[in-house]
Amino acid sequence: MLEPATREQLRLGATTVTFLPDGDVHLNPTALFPESAPDGWAAYAPYLGPDGRLPVSVGSFLVRTPSHAVLVDLGLGAVEFEVPELATFRGGRLLKSLHDEGLTPEDVDHVLFTHLHHDHVGWTTDVAPAPDAVSKPVTGLTFARAVHHVAEAEWQHWQGGSELTGPDQRAVQEPLADAIRFLKPHAEVVPGIRALPTAGHTPGHTSFVVSDPGTDERLVVLGDVMHTQAQVSDPDWNFLFDVDPERGTAARLSVLSAYGDARTLIAGGHFAGSVFGRFRPAALRHGWLSGAGRRAAG
Repeated sequence: MLEPATREQLRLGATTVTFLPDGDVHLNPTALFPESAPDGWAAYAPYLGPDGRLPVSVGSFLVRTPSHAVLVDLGLGAVEFEVPELATFRGGRLLKSLHDEGLTPEDVDHVLFTHLHHDHVGWTTDVAPAPDAVSKPVTGLTFARAVHHVAEAEWQHWQGGSELTGPDQRAVQEPLADAIRFLKPHAEVVPGIRALPTAGHTPGHTSFVVSDPGTDERLVVLGDVMHTQAQVSDPDWNFLFDVDPERGTAARLSVLSAYGDARTLIAGGHFAGSVFGRFRPAALRHGWLSGAGRRAAG
């Protein structure tokens, strides 16, 4: 079976991209991927644990360019809880993972959100969006020096509401109000990182393309376009909480078509085993080649 991913790093010219683990989620696979029922997971048995659940990695991607330290997504936060019949959630390691890279929160100058589901905004403040969040005081942004970026459609979608899958209003939305900046589709956020609209999972879901003038290679940070490597071969498997399943499938197919070339690396932040890899030709049943991070720097 595959375990949740550990720290991995790869280099693109003078830029490094490091997966910083925060925690893990263990999903009921057929409940969270309804199209996989009843026996779709038979083809992907190595992805499942002894309990039949799907291990899912959770963390952040640290992109260090010659001039910036950028985090893509902010994990779960310090939480441990269960949603019966669906999943167990455990987080809390992100700041230690960052410290192990020789950085503090003050060193991060940009935070990029692929979207605002609770497992991507957990370290926005010192209160993680979890069932007991309402009982804890919020003291401020964790990355107080950073400019925070998200798509405007994503920001507007969640305003004024709180639910388990989305950002807590008190712990995330209100503290971010003065720090947030809206992404421009297909534009560079900082030199070497471009926003790639991939709406479907949520209304403003955004992936990011990382490049560096020192190499022809590029890296696509997927966000939740895919939650598991199984969706590379079965892109019609939608996630239970996709806001627009049809558009989500279209986003997966578009990414597979546009970035299935030899020069493109893929970062799947929820993938177990290795979060870095490449898309293989569609003719192959298992369309994911993992382990690109073995070319790691550091």
